[in-house]
Amino acid sequence: MTQTVQAQRSQTGGTPQERADAWLAAFEQALRARDVQAAAALFATESYWRDLVSFTWNLITVEGRDGVAELLGGTLESTDPSGFATEEPPEEADGIVTAWITFETAVGRGRGMVRLTEEDGQDRAWTFLTTLYELKGHEEPRLDRRPPGAEHGASKERQTWLERQQAEAETLGSTTQPYVLVVGGGQGGIALGARLRQLGVPSLVIDKHGRPGDQWRSRYKSLCLHDPVWYDHLPYLKFPDNWPVFAPKDKIGDWLESYTRIMEVPYWSSTTATSASYSEEKGEWTVEVERDGNPVTLRPKHLVLATGMSGKPNVPDLPGMDVFTGDQHHSSAHPGPDAYAGKRCVVIGSNNSAFDICGALWEHDADVTMVQRSSTHIVKSASLMDIGLGDLYSERAVAAGVTTEKADLIFASLPYRIMHTFQIPAYEAMAERDKDFYERLEQAGFDHDWGDDGSGLFMKYLRRGSGYYIDVGSAELVANGEVKLVHGQVDHLTESSVVLADGTELPADLVVYATGYGSMNGWAADLISQEVADRLGKVWGLGSDTTKDPGPWEGEQRNMWKPTQVENLWMHGGNLHQSRHYSLYLALQLKARHEGIPTPVHGLQEVHHTS
Repeated sequence: MTQTVQAQRSQTGGTPQERADAWLAAFEQALRARDVQAAAALFATESYWRDLVSFTWNLITVEGRDGVAELLGGTLESTDPSGFATEEPPEEADGIVTAWITFETAVGRGRGMVRLTEEDGQDRAWTFLTTLYELKGHEEPRLDRRPPGAEHGASKERQTWLERQQAEAETLGSTTQPYVLVVGGGQGGIALGARLRQLGVPSLVIDKHGRPGDQWRSRYKSLCLHDPVWYDHLPYLKFPDNWPVFAPKDKIGDWLESYTRIMEVPYWSSTTATSASYSEEKGEWTVEVERDGNPVTLRPKHLVLATGMSGKPNVPDLPGMDVFTGDQHHSSAHPGPDAYAGKRCVVIGSNNSAFDICGALWEHDADVTMVQRSSTHIVKSASLMDIGLGDLYSERAVAAGVTTEKADLIFASLPYRIMHTFQIPAYEAMAERDKDFYERLEQAGFDHDWGDDGSGLFMKYLRRGSGYYIDVGSAELVANGEVKLVHGQVDHLTESSVVLADGTELPADLVVYATGYGSMNGWAADLISQEVADRLGKVWGLGSDTTKDPGPWEGEQRNMWKPTQVENLWMHGGNLHQSRHYSLYLALQLKARHEGIPTPVHGLQEVHHTS
């Protein structure tokens, strides 16, 4: 046994503050001595260390003492961590001491959380979260570092703010090149663009739509956020206190447009990327784009695809689609219900978009049939907001001191490997609360599930990004029979109907394919090449070996917000919460590279699946 561990072995008695201080002191002592085994011995037999960039220049979770030793063995010398301290008084509950911590590395400052549990008579780390939040010497110009704005005094060379903005816009893409090109100007691209702007990284966000926010405005008119406002803030600029809990799509679109202007995000609308290739010799991309119909060549060092975590729409190729005389389209292209009053509408699918579209069509007096092809998890919005999100993202959470930023770190501190164990009791409580609803739904013939292990919506989202619906009313229409329900796979279409594999024929004037989306690397295949898409590999999922999330276990979202097997190609996206939270870590990785700071990546993800 090393001296470092012997020094830490003491009674676990004492206040939570004393216990946390003792563990942090022993951990720092081991790190300072470069005693990897001593540091690893401070972790419990079952333990998890999740690092977001600070030690690994990666997003990675390691498990157990061997995992800790491996991580430190590969990173300790270059990271040179120090200054571990509690950020606020630690708390103890159910035998676990929870402490918010701060620390420094050779190049940055970090914060995180440690949960201590008693094992063999001493405190050991059960979960450990470390995150980088700023780079030394490259801090964001915020608070006491905010820019002065006005330049006092007289100067013949003075440029106004507007003149500087105009000069930048005129030269960008011609005499000056962006260091980072972000393809996709939805919430993900805009959030990353804002981060990069604040960090002083020359960047450009491009999007095919005419205005920022059109990604939302162009969707079916009943679309609204199913997540609450506290979960959905963008970086720097939060929604105002009177913002609705569930924002309609057009309101979100207007907010994104305003946000882009206020945060001075360099943004080209009406711009489509047509091809991209990377030169290892030059260390840069060549990206051909069309801006307002005019060809432009961009040469960024880094390319970020922020085209949506859902990837390309999955449009089935069915016999008879060419002879069907009605309207047919994927849910992503659904214009809304207005033209379909009195029409026979068949919606193929039974997840979020399918339910929203069925509900809106029913409201406009259409004859609506839902085709359920596989089981779906449904949770009542009110129950999810209260039981599933209320402790972290709600007005009561804010009143208890849990800001959105703090909630993000709490959520991040739960390793994906054990997250389902925290989710299962919550969904069991929801099942009990809404028992009558689920009985009526199943009596109507709906094939309902709670996830492969009963862990519900969040784990389905993280594992596969599909298979669920947050009910804001449309599930009631299925439960009471006002939206008709049939089961099975579609075999073919006729001129005026959808025919299922069992021979059931559904007369139709409209067919909506609410059939989901492919992996994000489909965008890479289209823009760059299939070879690069395969080298990148499947995007999204944890490797949980559950439905649509094949193993092996990877421990983090595949290829998201971190280095990939394709040099200088990055993937960014997710819901508003993920776009906000993980844009920080992606922006810091790009900033470090822009400044020439060494970024030795530890544990670069292997590719196990190509799509």
